[in-house]
Amino acid sequence: MSKHQLDYLDELEAEAIYILREVAGQFEKPALLFSGGKDSITLVRLAEKAFRPGKFPFPLVHIDTGHNFIETIEYRDAMIKRIGEKLIIGHVQDSINEGKVVEQKGKNASRNALQTVTLLDTIAKYQFDACIGGARRDEEKARAKERIFSVRDEFGQWDPKRQRPELWNIFNGKIHKGENVRVFPISNWTELDVWNYIRREKIELPSIYFAHKREVITRNGQLMGASPFLNMDDDDIIENRTVRFRTIGDMTCTAAVESYAYHIDDIIDEISASKISERGARMDDKVSEAAMEDRKKGGYF
Repeated sequence: MSKHQLDYLDELEAEAIYILREVAGQFEKPALLFSGGKDSITLVRLAEKAFRPGKFPFPLVHIDTGHNFIETIEYRDAMIKRIGEKLIIGHVQDSINEGKVVEQKGKNASRNALQTVTLLDTIAKYQFDACIGGARRDEEKARAKERIFSVRDEFGQWDPKRQRPELWNIFNGKIHKGENVRVFPISNWTELDVWNYIRREKIELPSIYFAHKREVITRNGQLMGASPFLNMDDDDIIENRTVRFRTIGDMTCTAAVESYAYHIDDIIDEISASKISERGARMDDKVSEAAMEDRKKGGYF
């Protein structure tokens, strides 16, 4: 890694740590939303740098769809044991059982959209006034509209027209009762920045980020990990392919990519040459042109 790259990562790290400390200073009940993906894992490392040797001034919150990759759940549990921080889990299955959401039907059914209700209920239950997330502006056009401190109303909804100016790294966390702020400390990072930081910091990741053999089916032109959560039928042909996942979410909406990137250097080379964004492997973003923005307006992270 060149000195220029090192200096650039130092600048990104310093900005993210500053933002995390601003959250701790400005809010009474913040939380860090943890998905088990590389971006939220990076946030945990940044929080360690921001607050150690003390404890985090916030718990980690995972909204569990019940259809997660087992590798992600195993990583989450091992990480929590290692860092000794509090984990709160909101279960989408509870929202289904309580009749707050209805399980989707059909071949392309997914629980991904249902987690918004579970998230908003979890925020209300614990009265979180700030939720830290790993979204980045380069991921998707709706996320590019976000400020670092992004206000949500008392219903958890996002209005892109209510964005506050953020000049000279001054972040305004003032909110009315019932509102909350979504905070994105790595907004200015790219996918490649995250991977270079993971390599520099020697951060362990769930194994599915690296090339491995997996049973997959082809659905809507994407390679999906074979799973009963996919509502498979006789038309689905299972193949054994060498793949990896660029992004991790609900198994029903997260596609794999063919890859022989077994090591982190291989992944960085692969991403550098790719012309497709990592969100290109998320089926839920393909529902409509405004799919992500519509979900964000409703409370999705």
